[in-house]
Amino acid sequence: MVPEKGKKLQGKGGNMAEQEYAKTVLTILELLEERYPDAACALVHQNPFQLLVATVLSAQTTDKSVNQVSCRLFEKYKTAVDLANGNPQEVEEIIRTIGMYRTKTRNIIGLSRQLVSRYQGHVPESYEELITLPGVGRKTANVVLSVAFGQERIAVDTHVFRVANRIGLAQAKDVLTTEEQLMERIPPQRWSRAHHSLIFHGRELCDARNPRCGECPVARYCKYYFSREENQ
Repeated sequence: MVPEKGKKLQGKGGNMAEQEYAKTVLTILELLEERYPDAACALVHQNPFQLLVATVLSAQTTDKSVNQVSCRLFEKYKTAVDLANGNPQEVEEIIRTIGMYRTKTRNIIGLSRQLVSRYQGHVPESYEELITLPGVGRKTANVVLSVAFGQERIAVDTHVFRVANRIGLAQAKDVLTTEEQLMERIPPQRWSRAHHSLIFHGRELCDARNPRCGECPVARYCKYYFSREENQ
């Protein structure tokens, strides 16, 4: 179902019947998946440990910037044991081109030490265990569980937060509420795929400052697009 121009996408309890809303959500997801068929994690990694470290490094930093330093980092520190015994000054020198490199150095060495002492150097497959590690929050844990261990998760970064709320898949002012609403409105078996599609859409078309709405495959469903049209 395509909403009439000016009609905003709304969730449960809104003007659109629940069944129609659910169909519209699926249509949006399918259009995004068609536009970004190769949407996947952009952080270069070879195992769960490397993914965990790279995701911690990616906080407030682009994946491209992380990939430029992580190859050198993982060449020198191949395992959690290696990084746990790493020299902080040497690690800082490797990752100094990314934001908050001193804090991130402490975090990745600290989490490596905990992986060694608590999990024999392996990354745990539990959300509750992951978030106890230094530098690991909700988003990082969800990324690792989804990408490394195949669990269906929605990790809300700046792109997912912006795009989901612009379109109307969520109506929230914080990332946690956005995640909860997306989990409620998107079928569980599509969480991880939707997460990557929303990220790619945010990177390629739905830019924070200059979204290219004229090229957007879901503009006809988008709350933000309709508001722009009304104000022109």
